[in-house]
Amino acid sequence: MTELKERIMSRWFGVAYGVTSYIIFLGAFLYAIGFTGNLLVPKGIDSGATSSMLEAVIIDLILLALFAVQHSVMARPGFKSWWTKFVPRHLERSTYVLLSSLLLLLLFWQWRPILTPVWVIDNPVGSGVVHALFWLGWAVVLLATFLINHFDLFGLRQVWLELRGNAYTDVGFKTPLLYGIVRHPIMLGFIIAFWAAPTMTAGHLLFAVTTTLYILIALPFEEQDLIRAHGDAYRLYRQRVPMLMPLPRKGANSGGGT
Repeated sequence: MTELKERIMSRWFGVAYGVTSYIIFLGAFLYAIGFTGNLLVPKGIDSGATSSMLEAVIIDLILLALFAVQHSVMARPGFKSWWTKFVPRHLERSTYVLLSSLLLLLLFWQWRPILTPVWVIDNPVGSGVVHALFWLGWAVVLLATFLINHFDLFGLRQVWLELRGNAYTDVGFKTPLLYGIVRHPIMLGFIIAFWAAPTMTAGHLLFAVTTTLYILIALPFEEQDLIRAHGDAYRLYRQRVPMLMPLPRKGANSGGGT
């Protein structure tokens, strides 16, 4: 009886942990919109205490690197295999989401603005178009998560299955809607949102360039994991659908270009 009670308590703890991690992620995600758009948040990408150019660049790059290393290393199957010796398997994704969210919040808190203007779009029509692209990018990110399985992606499905005593089942490989246009619509949405700024400061440009480079470097590693997981199905998908640029492919054997 005691063992059964402990098992039930453990499962409910998992649910509480997963939901808490998701709420923190949701807060970080919403803050990211305000941060990159300088909208309705205490500290945007172009606000806060200023530093010398060199100090700001160093601090900002360290913050971006911390997120990039955690985000990439913890996503690799080898790390997951080692990590789940210490963390229950059904909490692995929630832990990943929690740490990613906390590092994002640290970045927002400690970011040093560099206010030198790179471009300024004063024309109302041009500014309106760029603002529309900004919101389109974030909409693409959110929609793309739901197209594959939002709740699995952020760890809620795993803790729910554990609560019900069901074994985890992989959501499988599928390519609905946006995934038939580009292989990584979530990343494409981020790139659009990060670059769509009517007023682009040097600090914002540093953020956009660094995150874009990170995406371009990280995606090939992710795709190798996907090939190992899904085999020929993903290889054929790579041949058929471009990585990030929604353009027609030149030929069926054009490989995994961007």
